[in-house]
Amino acid sequence: MQGERKRFTGTSWRLGIRGALLPLLILLLWQLLSSSGLISERMFSSPWLILNQYAELIRSGELLHYLRASMVRASLGFVLGGSCGLLLGLFVGMYRPVEETVNPTVQMLRTVPLLAITPLFIMWFGFGELSKVLLISLGSFFPLYVNTFLGIRNVDAKLFDVGRVLEFSRFDQITKLVLPAALPNILLGIRLSLSIAWLCLVTAELLGSDTGVGYMIQDARAFMQTDVVFVGITLFALVGKLSDSVVRYMESRLLRWQDSYKG
Repeated sequence: MQGERKRFTGTSWRLGIRGALLPLLILLLWQLLSSSGLISERMFSSPWLILNQYAELIRSGELLHYLRASMVRASLGFVLGGSCGLLLGLFVGMYRPVEETVNPTVQMLRTVPLLAITPLFIMWFGFGELSKVLLISLGSFFPLYVNTFLGIRNVDAKLFDVGRVLEFSRFDQITKLVLPAALPNILLGIRLSLSIAWLCLVTAELLGSDTGVGYMIQDARAFMQTDVVFVGITLFALVGKLSDSVVRYMESRLLRWQDSYKG
């Protein structure tokens, strides 16, 4: 057990170092070009100035204040939209009449750009937190709905025959057969929903907000503070990567039974 844990830790470190090589190389090249004057620090800033701005914003407490507001909005929107997408995808996948009634409408709504719906949300719910959370939840809904539906429909039909032989109830079929078999698609849907939640968060905060990372970017753009803009962008990237890594870790733990091609 201890040897397996050490092997897992060693693999994680090796993967982390490999994944960091390209970003570090880009940052080094960026800093060299900025220091030599080949690119304008006013338009592109530099990694060193951005790092200093990070330190200043953390020292003043502004960064944590903005990040906390954004994470609360993104989390509420993801939980609301993702849970609705999971439940509806489950019902549509399990019951053909529900699919024939609900799925065409959902697929039609899925093709409508969120930016086209945003003005309606503002008119209906104003510029407050409710409109932002609902916009994020709408974006989070569709990836998890589609992947849950596809995951259920990709379940081997023989499993249902086994369930009938074992006299499983409908609840047992869902919890013991369907959900475990559809789990790869569901986890993929969670990853996609999380990324869409962050994208919708940026849209919501840029359109109208007085706090959050998106507001910080918008405010910095008005005063041509390029380094603060890059702080906001990199902050979204780091938090998005962290949330994706958490789901990837869940995949590695929950899908150990999969014997799929690893490259």
